[in-house]
Amino acid sequence: MDRRLIVLALGMFAIGTDSFVIAGILPAVSQSLGVTVAVSAQMVTLFALSYAVLSPVVAAAAANWPRKRLLLGGLAVFVLANVLTAVASSLELILASRVLAGLGAAMFSPTATATGASLVPHEQRGRALAVVIAGLTSATALGAPIGTALSAFADWRITMWFVAALGIASGLGVWALLPTVPSPPAVGLRQRLAPLADSRVALTLLTTLAAYGGLFVVYTYVGVVFDRATRGDGILLAGLLFTWGIAATAGNLVAGRLADRFGSRRIINVAIVVAAADFALLPWTTATLPTAAVAIVIWGFCGWGLLVPQQHRLIGIAPAMAPLLLGLNTAAIYIGVSASGVIGAAGITLLDRYHLGLIGAAFLAVSLVTAELAHRRIVQRSPVPAPDAGGKLEPARTK
Repeated sequence: MDRRLIVLALGMFAIGTDSFVIAGILPAVSQSLGVTVAVSAQMVTLFALSYAVLSPVVAAAAANWPRKRLLLGGLAVFVLANVLTAVASSLELILASRVLAGLGAAMFSPTATATGASLVPHEQRGRALAVVIAGLTSATALGAPIGTALSAFADWRITMWFVAALGIASGLGVWALLPTVPSPPAVGLRQRLAPLADSRVALTLLTTLAAYGGLFVVYTYVGVVFDRATRGDGILLAGLLFTWGIAATAGNLVAGRLADRFGSRRIINVAIVVAAADFALLPWTTATLPTAAVAIVIWGFCGWGLLVPQQHRLIGIAPAMAPLLLGLNTAAIYIGVSASGVIGAAGITLLDRYHLGLIGAAFLAVSLVTAELAHRRIVQRSPVPAPDAGGKLEPARTK
């Protein structure tokens, strides 16, 4: 395997670990700082919001920067931010460092995927992208559980040093192995946001936002939602997160094949319905470790199994605009994640931490409605027979 792709994947692994590990260490953070879990959860909110908002801004503002310089700059900002999180003594400084980490991620992640594709011949681009993105998805199965376990054995600040070390390792690899990569043609911010005027795109992105907002309402507070099953044991929580990550990786891979075979509509709808039912039962299934493990497998498999068919749907709408649409879809995910921290905090205050699954199920129900509306707009705007988002041909009139 191309070593240049590996160092890019390592950077994505570091950023993915930073994205997902905070949920596992929130109880320790809140105890250390003397604040509630809901307050400390805004670390997740600010990182995700910073990433979502700044990704298109950075892409437009740094369009003429050499790719290697942008990658190294992003990793430098990311490492600095995690060091600040590790040493900060006040909540305000920690939250500011999370915004800075989101900026570093926004500089690195989109650039890494585009650079990975440019390093190989055209016929190998799909595999190159898979390698780079595998760094992000593997963070759910390895990075977050390892970071959570480190927090349980030592201190949550060790986890942030671990993330910073991953960023440094990736930076050294990029500096030593990556060649000079020419900048792509500049695309302004207005052009990047132009697809939002298409109702098919807007509804599909709204589906992503609502679904992942609902899914991460629980994930952001996973440490306290599952505390009956884990009895507050950080190692058991790390084991559940490892199980979730394995199920997420499997769901991502299986969904791709199923979308090719059956089209995106069926896979999107089934994934949302099953995930919503799973979340509706969480107040009861999180009470014991065996039922919690089953619930988290279903959650990981269906939640991340939704991502590929959503991407297929967007590419099917406008193949020539695929890079812009996929970037907007990633932004929608992170906006949903940022909203989940605030929504979950309100849910804990108004209801109970064990009932956050019901709130997540409600958001998933909304995403099912927007998914169907998007499908109808796609059929209406396409000739008969109409291609669905998975690229399969479907009749214009569907049940």
